[in-house]
Amino acid sequence: MSKQLTNLEQLRDLPDEELKQALVRNRDELFRLHLGQYTNQVTSTATLTTKRRDIARILTILRARELGTESQAIKKAKKAPKSKKAKS
Repeated sequence: MSKQLTNLEQLRDLPDEELKQALVRNRDELFRLHLGQYTNQVTSTATLTTKRRDIARILTILRARELGTESQAIKKAKKAPKSKKAKS
């Protein structure tokens, strides 16, 4: 599974409030990256694209929940396999 899909699944597992906090955090990081780019402190411009896409993913999830087409994923607890006891 790609890193992008796991990130998307993690975002979908978050409640709305945590998604909004992640959105604020990502927007702040993007702002700081833009400032760093103008002062020649950013060495990789690919991080700008990555942050913009992360923001778009979060906004898409929030909008889908608002419209009712998506709900928060319910984490399924992994059940331990039942051990079979040997009959004597």
